[in-house]
Amino acid sequence: MTPRRVLVTGGAGFVGSALARRARTAWPESDVTAFDNLRRRGSELNLARLRAAGVHFVHGDIRSPADLAPLGRDLDLLLECSAEPSVLAGYDGDPSYVIDTNLVGTIHCLELARRAGAALVFLSTSRVYPIEALNAIRTEDGPTRVTIAAAQDLPGVSASGIDEDFPLTGVRSIYGATKLASELLIAEYRAAFGLRTLINRCGVIAGPWQMGKVDQGVFSLWMARHLSGGALTYNGWGGTGTQVRDLLHVDDLADLVQVQVERLEALDGALFNVGGGLACSLSLRETTALCEAISGRRIVITPQPEMRVADVKLYVTDNRRVTAATGWAPGRTAEQILRDLHDWMQTHADALRTAGL
Repeated sequence: MTPRRVLVTGGAGFVGSALARRARTAWPESDVTAFDNLRRRGSELNLARLRAAGVHFVHGDIRSPADLAPLGRDLDLLLECSAEPSVLAGYDGDPSYVIDTNLVGTIHCLELARRAGAALVFLSTSRVYPIEALNAIRTEDGPTRVTIAAAQDLPGVSASGIDEDFPLTGVRSIYGATKLASELLIAEYRAAFGLRTLINRCGVIAGPWQMGKVDQGVFSLWMARHLSGGALTYNGWGGTGTQVRDLLHVDDLADLVQVQVERLEALDGALFNVGGGLACSLSLRETTALCEAISGRRIVITPQPEMRVADVKLYVTDNRRVTAATGWAPGRTAEQILRDLHDWMQTHADALRTAGL
């Protein structure tokens, strides 16, 4: 499809703003609106970029149907990027915001799409997979990282990483549960109302304009601390820093979503694991070495051997299903991603400081 009117929820966020700007360049005749509550620190910095790209901005909250309702007129594509993205969200004793945003907000989006007859592309997360099962993946210790062992007891895991057949039974974090519940409701709306849908279970996404925090955006955080100073720790797993994540450049994700939207009639109902894959993965120790080489600076990193809630030793995406369906594969390397982060932070250092980042 070539959409005429696009709504991007979470549209001033890191991923949402990238997809909103891509929608304007990919489909220049389309009307694109970014909708965001600007709760996350730094999202206000994206407003000028959206405006320059010709994206309309509407300030509102996905938790409020009244805020969303005026945006449904003539809508034919909803890119659902809104979320409280922290895996630790809700563990402070009050899970209301993460549940209301990530689950109730999804329901509001589904209702908007149903009434408008719009297609919905939903950004989910690899955190739908249970913590205990992920940590039961057999690994081997190497000098700088853990690797996936050849012999495995669980389905959906291989040398290529974790695919869509990985088990879903178990506890996954409040954040992960809200995203999995959203996926289930999306499937029900598709079956009940003929809603056209597509779901991407994304691993770690990284790149310029990501405001990294301790609990979300680890690669951005790592580079920021190397540039501006501050404490970093190797948490859990003995404090060795050998735990591994793959990382996907936000522009690679935008490339994929563009292809998916344009082929949505053929891909309707699909669900994909999406990430950087094994070729674009790093341990924290390897990330430190790259940050030191790129920035020319070294900081002290303290081992914290104790486990934190929801810690996972390894997550690497097996992209074979999405590649087979779309022809897409990640194009940027881990080093390119970190260099892009470095260059962006250097170029926009004053604005980031002004925003308290």
